[in-house]
This record gives sequence, structure tokens and C-alpha cells, in this order.
Amino acid sequence: MPAQRHYFLDWIRILAFFVLIFYHTGMYYVSWDWHVKSPYAGHALEPLMLLSSPWRLGLLFMISGVATAFMLKKFSVGALLRQRSWRLLVPLLFGMLVIVPPQSYYEVVEKIAYPGSYAEFMRLYLRGYHGFCRGDDCLILPTWNHLWFVAYLWVYTMVGGLLAWLLGGARRARAGDALGRLLVGWKIIALPVAVLALARIALADRFPATHALADDWYNHAQYFFLFGLGALLALQDGFWARVAALRFTSLALWLASWALVLCYWSIPDALAATPEVLQWRPLMRVVYATCQWAPVLAVCGFGQRHLNVDGAKRRYLTEAVFPVYIAHQTLIVVMAHWLKPVQLAPAAEGAVLIVLTLALSFGLFEAVRRVAVLRPLFGLGPLTARTSAYAAPAPAAAAPPGR
Repeated sequence: MPAQRHYFLDWIRILAFFVLIFYHTGMYYVSWDWHVKSPYAGHALEPLMLLSSPWRLGLLFMISGVATAFMLKKFSVGALLRQRSWRLLVPLLFGMLVIVPPQSYYEVVEKIAYPGSYAEFMRLYLRGYHGFCRGDDCLILPTWNHLWFVAYLWVYTMVGGLLAWLLGGARRARAGDALGRLLVGWKIIALPVAVLALARIALADRFPATHALADDWYNHAQYFFLFGLGALLALQDGFWARVAALRFTSLALWLASWALVLCYWSIPDALAATPEVLQWRPLMRVVYATCQWAPVLAVCGFGQRHLNVDGAKRRYLTEAVFPVYIAHQTLIVVMAHWLKPVQLAPAAEGAVLIVLTLALSFGLFEAVRRVAVLRPLFGLGPLTARTSAYAAPAPAAAAPPGR
């Protein structure tokens, strides 16, 4: 029997987007560097942020790999690469020229007190000006900011397409079957954790995350691995059933590894540099890898059991995810900057940012989806009676990134 579309993965991607809005709003209030910062920024929300930051992007790349495999059942490799290039590169270019610049503008306004107007900033932005610096930290312009995920997904799709063409359909199917037979029992958890742990041990210190594509080898090692894992396992229905059976075990491992990671990351810097603590680093990288993979299994397991249903809401939200992702971070940054003089309490201000971001993002989607010329700019396919009425499932789109 042919493998059926995994509707639960669409729902998981949709829910991951809603988490992303909370996460990027949270970035305004934590001590980690971001484009703009609240005067109330501190450590209070960071344990909650760590609940999703180790694994959310890996999950989304894995789902994208699954979507790519299903698209290869409908399109030739060449047609797939052309379609994904159009659906990813056009929004990326549009985003870098129109959507992202306000984030960089308010970043330099807040961080280095840039006095110029937005028009003056845009002239510098389009020229590739690199003079916005704090010490050795200079803002690279133009930039893709949160749209880095789109660039990475395009590259992974091109590489995956080339490998699919070289292997051919029969060998791809045999590779997926072999991997499906391998990942049973404890191996479902242990083998991917081992790969992720080795990548972290070997590459994380040498190649810290940059999201700049060319020198981001640790991120490539983990994200392309998960993208490929999703592509190979997409049609293995037995694998997804085994993941569902392990959902409570995966949940327990997720929460336990999160607690250990939180404790380790909370160690003061002076103590963290001592030999007594450094000797635990390799083991903690295995724990971190567990915190990357166990939650993916838990989310997919519970999703497979409870969310594997289709309907008009799924079709609507599946199409909405990408346009809303493109717009949401700029809305958060701009509104956070302009709300500062109002001096709302942090909890009230955060709630306002979340509600307005949701309302404005979906309002933008409602406008864009009705205008044929705007649809490609936000990664949507051609306007047809089917897409406007959500009578059929839309092709899977890229999913939003996080930290």
C-alpha cells in the first residue's frame, strides 16, 4: 500500500510556528543578543526558551525533508528543483529587500544610536555598508536575518535533489527501507543521538552558529542530517508507528535532558572554565544531543497519535505558515521599538506583541493570498479556485526558524 501523507507533520509545523511567535517575542525579554531589547530583559524566561531552542529547527528541517520526499513522488527531480527555487528564492530576495530591513534599522537605532532616517539607512543597506559596528561586532548588510532558514532549506533541497538524481528512484527506496529496518527499538533514539553528539563534539567549538551559510558547518552537520533523515524515512509508515509507541519514553528523555542542559548552562562562567567542569563537557554534549532528538520523537509521536487528520483548517493554516513566518519577526521588532515609550508592564507588553503579531500577520496573509502578483513574493503557488477555496492540500512550504 502506498504511504499516505502525514497530516500530523503539517499540524506540527503549524504549531511550531505559533511557538515561534512566542519564542521571538521572548527574545526581546531575555539576556541573549537580539535586534532590539526590552529594558526589562533578564534571565527569567530563559529556562522556557530552552525548552524548544535545542530542537525546534531540527524538527522543521526534518519535516521539510519529509515534504521533499513526498514531492518527489509527484515531480521529477528537475521539476522539484525548479519549483522549490521559485518558491524559496523569490521570497528570500523580496524579504531581504523589503521585509527584513526594518529589523536592521531599529537594531542600529537602538544599539549605536544611529540618527539617520529610514530612507538614509536604506541607501546604506543597499550599498552593503559595513560601518554599523560596536567594537569588532559589525552588522553585515544586506542581511536575511530570520530568513536564513529559507536560504539553508534551498541549499539542502538542491543538494538532496542532486543526490536523489544520482541514486535514482529504486536505490532511494532501498535506502529508505534499510534505514527503516535499522531504526527499531532503542536504535530509534540512540543512533540519531550519536550522530548529533559527534557533530557537536567535533564541530560546535570550531564553527559556532553564524547563519551565514558559508562558515556554519556545525549547523549544516546537524540540520542536513535531519533533513536527509526525514527524506529517507518519509515513506516508512512502520517507523512513524514505532515513534508513536515511544512517545512517553521520548517525552521523559526530553524533560530529563532539558533539566540537565539548563543546570549546565546556568553554571557561572568562572566555574565553567575550571577542569572539574570541563571534564563533563563531552558527556553534556551527548545530553544536549538527546535534548535535540528526544523532543522531535516525542512531538512526532504524540502528533502521529492525535493529529493525523485532514480538514479545511489544516489546509488554510498550511498555506498561511510561510507568509506569516516571513512577516512575523519584523512586526515584533518594529512594534517592540515603538511600544517602549508606552512603558507597559512586561507581561502586558508581551501579550500585546503576541496578539498584534498574530492579527497583523494573518491579516497580511489574507490580503496576499487574494492577489496573484503578491503570492510568489510570500512563497505561495499560483492563485486557483482550489487554493482559494482550500479544497485540496497545498504543497508543504518552508517552516520558520528559531534561535
